[in-house]
Amino acid sequence: MRVFLFVLLLAIPFQLSAQSESQPEGAIAVEDSATQDAAMAVRIRDILAELDGYEDVTVTVTSGIVTLRGTTLDGEKIARLNELTGRVEGVVAIENSVTETTDVVKRLNPAVERFRARMAQVIAFVPLASVALLAFIIIVFVGFFIANMRQPWNRLAPNAFIADIYRQILRLGFMVGGLVVALDIMGATALLSTILGAAGIIGLAIGFAVKDTVENFIASIMLSIRQPFRPNDTIEIGGDTGKVIRLTSRATILLSFDGNHIRIPNATVFKSRIVNFSRNDERRFKFSLGLAPETDFVDAQRIALEKLQELPFVLDTPAPAVWIDEIGDSTISITLTGWIEQHKSSLAAARGESIRLVKLALEKADVRMPEPTYRVLSPSLAKLASAEEGTTDSMYKELARDADIREESQVAMAVDAIADAALEQIVDAERKETEDGDLLRREAPEE
Repeated sequence: MRVFLFVLLLAIPFQLSAQSESQPEGAIAVEDSATQDAAMAVRIRDILAELDGYEDVTVTVTSGIVTLRGTTLDGEKIARLNELTGRVEGVVAIENSVTETTDVVKRLNPAVERFRARMAQVIAFVPLASVALLAFIIIVFVGFFIANMRQPWNRLAPNAFIADIYRQILRLGFMVGGLVVALDIMGATALLSTILGAAGIIGLAIGFAVKDTVENFIASIMLSIRQPFRPNDTIEIGGDTGKVIRLTSRATILLSFDGNHIRIPNATVFKSRIVNFSRNDERRFKFSLGLAPETDFVDAQRIALEKLQELPFVLDTPAPAVWIDEIGDSTISITLTGWIEQHKSSLAAARGESIRLVKLALEKADVRMPEPTYRVLSPSLAKLASAEEGTTDSMYKELARDADIREESQVAMAVDAIADAALEQIVDAERKETEDGDLLRREAPEE
């Protein structure tokens, strides 16, 4: 009971406030006219009769004071009553006793009527919507039919991947065009901007969510256009070296010289430094040899260079070269370089055979290549050290003579690129198995 009284006391100020809102202002006439009161009451009833929701409101006017009683469906209509009544000429004050109805049937009737009206609108709209839908389907069908044609997309695109992108763009364009035509038929083209705006926001959110995937996709497009390498090219990407098997829409696949597959994401490939060892057929090998400090280096360089020039797999142009490179603790190093044709000779085999034959040629000419040694001498052992040095020299000469005999009976071994050819056969076999997914073309222009 106390709670009820408390709520009632709280409600009284709101009711008084509602009654006092929008009260007429100005001077009150001295004369009182019953005819004028009746005319005011009739005028207010006529106004409320034309408005929805005031069917249960009664109006009485006495001495210019308007009394409103009854019920309405919502509070907004109650507040509007004061505004409407106060605008009638001659109204002195307004007593608004209208309350919000709690009758279930009366409150549901408007909703039912609105539902019926909307259903009638939908039914009347079905033929027009059917025509719009048919136009959308026809336009989309035409777009998909054109996109599924092999030409001219395969001719315009540098590879199948780009051709598929062209087809997807065409399909999307026809879908948007069909949507515009359908909305125009229904007279709802203003809705298109809302749809496109929502699609843009959703696309932006998805783009941030799958940033790496989008970056990888764009890198795949750029690599398929640029074609920085060819199938079976030997390349190095981020420290990984191998022969190119294929370029897919997601990754570049290499075959290492150990026979392992290396899959590198295209985003990484696009941003990395790519070393292509196969782009030029000529390739240089390089190695160093350490010689004793007392060696005649002019003569040693001449011997090494002549031996390199004699090798059948070393090219004359670019010419081989020899130079003194660095000084070590007990040796002075010379560096030797030579060029080969990669499709004929193996780089590793050519380099190894060059090291062997140049070493034998230097040993034949008594050019010493000692190992690093450290000696600790005292005055009492000086004579013994000198004797040992002489013994060492004689032993080295004997070894050199033996090396001379071995070198005379040996010739340059074959350095054909047999291992590389075997790897190329593996790559070709794997490319045939998945030829459709490859974005590389042998006939593509060089980057």
